[in-house]
Amino acid sequence: MSAKERVRRTFEYEKTDRVTIGYDTNPVIHRNLCRALGVREDDYETLLQKLGVDYRGIAAPYIGKPLYRAPENRRVDPLEGCVMRWVEHETGGYWDFCDFPLKDATDEMFDDFPVPDPDDFDYDAALAQCKAYGKDMGLYVGSAGVPDVLNSNGRIMGVEDVLCHVMLDDEAAMRFIRRRAAFQLGMMERLVEKCKDHLDFIWLGEDLGTQIAPMISLELYRAQIKPIHKTFVDLAKHYRLPAIVHTCGSSSWAYEDFIEMGVRGVDTLQPEAVNMSPAYLAKTFGGRLNFRGCISTAGPLAYGTAAQTEQVCKDTLEIMMQVRGYHFAPTHQIQDNTPVENVVAMYNAAHKYGRY
Repeated sequence: MSAKERVRRTFEYEKTDRVTIGYDTNPVIHRNLCRALGVREDDYETLLQKLGVDYRGIAAPYIGKPLYRAPENRRVDPLEGCVMRWVEHETGGYWDFCDFPLKDATDEMFDDFPVPDPDDFDYDAALAQCKAYGKDMGLYVGSAGVPDVLNSNGRIMGVEDVLCHVMLDDEAAMRFIRRRAAFQLGMMERLVEKCKDHLDFIWLGEDLGTQIAPMISLELYRAQIKPIHKTFVDLAKHYRLPAIVHTCGSSSWAYEDFIEMGVRGVDTLQPEAVNMSPAYLAKTFGGRLNFRGCISTAGPLAYGTAAQTEQVCKDTLEIMMQVRGYHFAPTHQIQDNTPVENVVAMYNAAHKYGRY
C-alpha cells in the first residue's frame, strides 16, 4: 500500500496494512538519530524513508520584502515577527520566545504591526514540491501554527496579554488577531487551490489546555476562537480535504465542537494530561475523530529504557488500532534529552505492532 493510500484510508477509518507514521523532533535529537542510522543530517528524505514516515508538508516560500528586523543577539520569525533568544542546557539548546513586541501594546501598535500579504508567496514552487514527491506520497499543507490563535499570538504579545485580550474582547487586539488569521487563511486558500490535485489533508493547530485543565472556558472558545477555526475547517471541507488539529494539553473538552465543525482528526494527544489518555480518547471519540500522537515525549521515550519505550508503544497501538483512524507519532517534537536508542525502539515498534 502506498503512503498516500494509507493516509487517505486512515482518515476514512478504513483498514490499512499498517498505521501511518509521523516524525517530529528537535534538531539535536534529529542529528543524533541521523548519526545512529548513517544518514546525513540534512538528508531528511532518506531518514523519513528509513523510518517509514507517510507524509510530507508542502509550503509556498515567502518572496516578499523583509517585514521585521531582529534585535542584537536575537532571531525573529520572518512571517510572525516573534523574537527569540538562544538558551543552552545540558543536552543542547533551543530558541526561546522573548522581548514580546506587542506586550502592553497601544491600539496604534496593533494596527501598525506588519502582517504578510498572501500575494508574496511562490505558489508555483509549492506545486513543484508536490510533483517532485510523485503520486505515492501523502502530502499536506498547514502546520500546528495555523491559526493557533492563543499560542502564536502569545509569542508576539505574551501569553498573559493574549488571554486578557481574548477574555475582555479588546477591540484593537482582536482586530490584529483576526487580521493575522485572515492572512493565514488567504495564503492557505491560494496554496490549496494551486496544489489541490496532490493534497491529502490540511493541518491546523490550537493549544487549548494546560496539563490539568482547559486554558479557557468552552464559552470563550465558542465566542472568540471557534469562528476563526471554522473558516479554516470550511476551507478544508470546500476542497474535500480532512482537517486535523494540533491540540496540546488537556484539550478533549473542545472535541465535540471540533466534530460539529467537521474536523476529522486531532493531533498531539499528551496522554498524561487530563482526559487525554488513549483509552479515554478511543472510548469517547473513537470512530468520530482520527488520532495522531499519544506517544509521550515526557514518558519512557525520554526517561525510560528501549524496552519500556517499546512496551508503551505496543500498549498504545493495541488501544488505538481497535477504533482505526490512528496515526502513530510522538506527542510533540522529541526532545534533546531522549536516548537515541529509545527513538529507534519507538519506530521499530510502529512497524512491529502497527500492522492490521
